[in-house]
Amino acid sequence: MAKATFFAAEGKKSELDLAPEIFDVQVNVPIMHEVVRSQLAAARSGTHSTKTRGEVRGGGAKPWMQKGTGRARHGSIREPSWVGGGIAHGPKPRDYSMRINKKERALALKSALSDRAREGKVVVIELPAFEEPETKRAVQLLEDWGASGKTLIVVSGEETEDVNLWKSFRNLPQVLAVTHPTAYTVLAAETVVFTKNALELLGKPDSKSKKEESQNAGLKGKAGKSVKAKPAAEAEAKPAKQEPTKAEVAVAEGADAKEGEPA
Repeated sequence: MAKATFFAAEGKKSELDLAPEIFDVQVNVPIMHEVVRSQLAAARSGTHSTKTRGEVRGGGAKPWMQKGTGRARHGSIREPSWVGGGIAHGPKPRDYSMRINKKERALALKSALSDRAREGKVVVIELPAFEEPETKRAVQLLEDWGASGKTLIVVSGEETEDVNLWKSFRNLPQVLAVTHPTAYTVLAAETVVFTKNALELLGKPDSKSKKEESQNAGLKGKAGKSVKAKPAAEAEAKPAKQEPTKAEVAVAEGADAKEGEPA
């Protein structure tokens, strides 16, 4: 079972068992590579753009006649071969994002965390209280935790409300504090530091996603089968059947009489 070093708020050091389904899985390098590529691609803005010969201003007239000058034939001074002309096959604004399944993204994160845990680079802490922003104290805490080089600090959503804490760590260029770690941020860090609250929430689905799943799942019957809710129009009571009018009764009687006559 994977273990991590635990540092209490008062500085006491001990060992803590990590969840094997998250920190002790088989490392899948191809999946990590694919997910990291997708995350780096999604970070690209994709706003690069160049002008083609049709978008560059000018060049509407033929520079010289086709024959008789001894020069090469040209139709516009905005051709890609001319200085100041358009760009042939240049970049245009595009979306670089790649589609990755949820299970692949989750497996990549578990593989990255398992790799760091086997190297002994996962630390669990209890954050002490900061009465005021103090970067010097933050540096001392990192040294006490054994976090050297690039460090990823994973905190819970409630802990982000501590302004003094954020201001104490944000001035350190080698420290990145997040609430939701990704495969790329874990692999890019030499040491991964989890707060105790963040470690407990790791792997648990958000309450918002649970609510959406329950709404999309439909109603469950007694037999356990999914029962779709009927639309409001179908749910309303059907109108009572109207009685036939006198004209309709007369037409129906006439048709019956004709059917009864002998051929």
